[in-house]
Amino acid sequence: MSLNATNPRNTDAAPRSPLSSQTVAFSHYNNLSAQLPIDPATGELVAGGASEQARQCLENVRAVVESIGHVMDDVVRLTVFLTDLSDLDAVNEVSASYFPLYVPTRTTVGVAALPKGAAVQIEALLSNGEGSIPDAPQAGDLVKVARDTDEAPRLPGSTQTVAFSHYNNLTAQLPIDPRTGELVAGGATEQARQCLENVQTILRSIGHVMDDVVRVTVFLTDLSDLDAVDEVYPSYFPGYRPARTVVNAAALPLGAAVQVEAVVSHGDGTPPQAPEDAALLVIEPHDTDAAPRDALSTQSVAFSHYNHITAQLPVDPASGEMVAGGVREQAQQCLANIRAIVESVDHVMDDVVKVNLYLADIADLDAVDEVYATFFPGYVPARRVVGVSSLPGGASIQVDATVSNAEGTPPGA
Repeated sequence: MSLNATNPRNTDAAPRSPLSSQTVAFSHYNNLSAQLPIDPATGELVAGGASEQARQCLENVRAVVESIGHVMDDVVRLTVFLTDLSDLDAVNEVSASYFPLYVPTRTTVGVAALPKGAAVQIEALLSNGEGSIPDAPQAGDLVKVARDTDEAPRLPGSTQTVAFSHYNNLTAQLPIDPRTGELVAGGATEQARQCLENVQTILRSIGHVMDDVVRVTVFLTDLSDLDAVDEVYPSYFPGYRPARTVVNAAALPLGAAVQVEAVVSHGDGTPPQAPEDAALLVIEPHDTDAAPRDALSTQSVAFSHYNHITAQLPVDPASGEMVAGGVREQAQQCLANIRAIVESVDHVMDDVVKVNLYLADIADLDAVDEVYATFFPGYVPARRVVGVSSLPGGASIQVDATVSNAEGTPPGA
């Protein structure tokens, strides 16, 4: 598997950044940096409101996608961040013109702030049919499989699950009762249960179980609801726990208090991968004492050619306490924790394909970037930056990552 290498690429047709690659391909996925509504010709935010900003974001996504020989129908997941969720209808109208037939899975989140004062930011995960192993079997022949079930809520502008190669990517689930199409009655406990029920229902519809989940992202409009969510959460993961990120959303669609996104292993792969050749792929959860442990998540979960890293807070693993100092020290600790986990599974930081930064104050980004650059002195992964109202433990920063896994998981597909 030594030829399976990360492939970062950039084009002048989309905005460039010295701290991120526009897209990093590894194995059968391209991981794109979140796109702001920046006109690449001027380097400035495009004029206009949410419609114009959404269009520029998607034009930037398309420019990156086409620069590597792909098309928008190769997008598997879209993530839309809005500083004002009332702009969602305008964004949906624009998005529909980019996906007139097939629609990818989608996550929509209201956030406290975005870089450069943008109102919209859009990120894409893209299939990579040719793969990143030269002349590998099946290159270019893999089929994307989009599926829905009436047993879970159908949301306009998204497919419930899109499989490609050895992963299923699910649309973020709101606490909607599929029988009524309305938010379930009750508070955060009931909403969390309904979100997880919807995830479970989608998985059952495609022949999977909750233990096939490799990463969960929980979005909460009130972080004080996390204890209530965590009472429900273990009943869906009674043994193995996937990697996890908890994000404080400024708002969620339909006024929900909870939303849950899942990334799922797909051992049988998509055609023409033969199930008998791939069904023995295993999930490999791993923890190390060199980074903070959490009872409700595994630090790293590997499946096939990716490792998924649980979001790291600026917690010193030796003391179990938040590190002393300001945002620089906190960023240093978060990234040191990521590195400790990455190295514990025999990888290095240059194997990271995507980093997500969540900041309690977007104005701290310059200080964070000074630290960030020291962890990626040469190669830079794809990146997302989002401003949130608060973070667990009162932290100023939280970081999660997706890491390439060249050796794959047994039996070495």
